[in-house]
Formats: sequence, C-alpha cells, structure tokens
Amino acid sequence: MTDPATAAHLVGQLVELMHLEPLGEDRFRAQSEDIGTPAVFGGQVLGQALMAASLTVGAERPVHSMHAYFLLPGEHAPIDYAVDRVRDGRSFTTRHVVARQGERVIFELSASFQTVDQGIEHQNPMPLVDGPEGLPSELDQRIALGDRLAERWRAKGLQPHGLEYRRVEPDDMLTPAPRPAESAIWFRAIAPLPDDPIVHRALLAYASDHGLLRAAMRPHGLSFISGQVRPASLDHAMWFHRDFRLDDWLLYSIDSPSAGGARGLCRGSIYTRDGRLVASTAQEGMLRVLGQGSPPLGAAGAVPI
Repeated sequence: MTDPATAAHLVGQLVELMHLEPLGEDRFRAQSEDIGTPAVFGGQVLGQALMAASLTVGAERPVHSMHAYFLLPGEHAPIDYAVDRVRDGRSFTTRHVVARQGERVIFELSASFQTVDQGIEHQNPMPLVDGPEGLPSELDQRIALGDRLAERWRAKGLQPHGLEYRRVEPDDMLTPAPRPAESAIWFRAIAPLPDDPIVHRALLAYASDHGLLRAAMRPHGLSFISGQVRPASLDHAMWFHRDFRLDDWLLYSIDSPSAGGARGLCRGSIYTRDGRLVASTAQEGMLRVLGQGSPPLGAAGAVPI
C-alpha cells in the first residue's frame, strides 16, 4: 500500500506528464516517461496528443472521439506536437495532431469535439464482475513473481505508479492458462486528481492503452512479460460518452473478436463503479510470437507489461 504522500507525488508526476510547453502557433512540447518498455508507452502519446488538441478548443466543447495511428517507435525523449485546426463548425470542432521527435513523425491523431447537446440516450449494461476490493494489483502480482520475473523488468516493473490496475481474474503473469478472448480490469489514480475534466480525459486516453492487447493473447496462453510475444500498438480509437473521474474506480471490460496475420483486434468498454458507460475503445496491435520468424520491432507504440 503506497503511503498518501508518495501516492500524491506519483499522481502529480502523471499530471505533469500531461503538461505541454507552448511553443507558439499551436505547437507544444512534452516530456516522456520510461516505464520499462523499449519504446515510449503508446498511452503517453495518446494522452499528450489529446491534451494538445484540447488546448486549442474551448472548454464548452469536450472531445467525443479520437482516432490515432502509431507510425514509428518513440524514444524516451521530449516529443513535439503540432495541431492543425481543421474545422470549427457550429456544433463540431475537428483537430489533427502530428507528433515528432526531431525529423521523425512518430504518431498522428484526429480528434472531434462537440458542444454539449441533448438527445436520445442508452447504453449496454456493465458486466457483472467482482469489485476491486480484495483483488491484487498488477504491481503486487509482479512483486510476487520474485526471481521468476526477468531481470529486464525489475528496474521499472516493480516501481509504484500513479495509476493502479487490478485484474478481475488474476492469472499467472508468466504462464497463463488459455482462456476466452476477454478480460476485465479495474483501474484508478491512486490519489486525487485536479478537477479539470481535460486532465481526466487525457489520462483516460493514457490508461486506455493498458491491457487492451492482452485479450487477444488469452486464448493462446501467451504473456508479455514471459518474452514470448513482441507487441506494438498500431492504431487506437476512442469515444467519450459521459463524464467521469479517473480518481474513482473504473472498470475496463475488453474482448478480442479476431486475431490473424500477426495482428490482434481488441475492443473495450469503460464503466464507472455505478455502471455508467463513459468511454469505448478499439485497437489493433502487432503480436509477433517469437521463434516464428519474427523480424525486429520496427514500428508503432510500445505497450506496458
């Protein structure tokens, strides 16, 4: 259990990661964190790019959808974001964001924002699963592996983070038994966040890249940290439906309808504790099983362990 002062510090670091330095003419610079993956974590770039787009749109028009492509692996170094104001309509606003490191374009995103309007409303119900209480965190699971955890994961993989994840069905992280192509994860910030809803949306985009591709590996008994699979996010889509707070528990319900061609497609639904559907996601990722003629990873964003 992280003490309150440390928890607040870790969450503060996460909020600071979403802070962008203005460079003028709708250009921004952000720092990078190293969570132990070979390339920069894809969720970081998703959150920062959404933040860059949001900074060029009035608060009365929250984001409702975003579509992104990971083009090249990002380095653990500052990233520059350039925003193109594609359209400012009566109800909808469109922004396009390009992320660069030096001369390399590593990522691009299109996001759409809308005025708050009234209309029909319905949603799929939240799955009936156990609550987060009593479930081990993924950090606790990694710590419990002891010497079974590969040396390359120990420096970063055993450090606490500003977001906590708890799998509804904890399995062996190294040798999971084959299961249906679906999973559920509770997650939240471990200390209170600022009240700014833009920060919560950017950090939800960050968190939404965690655990998605795992659903595609479950039927095959594969694991990231075992070193069996070389993963990389290829694209990511997200739709925001309702307000939420990321410092309250959220449930990420995920399934994978298809895998093939060394790629897996995964979909997610994010619910509040009281059952409101607040966001939906979809992602296709590269999943190369090592030992099957896999070339070195040459594109896309890294996913966490």
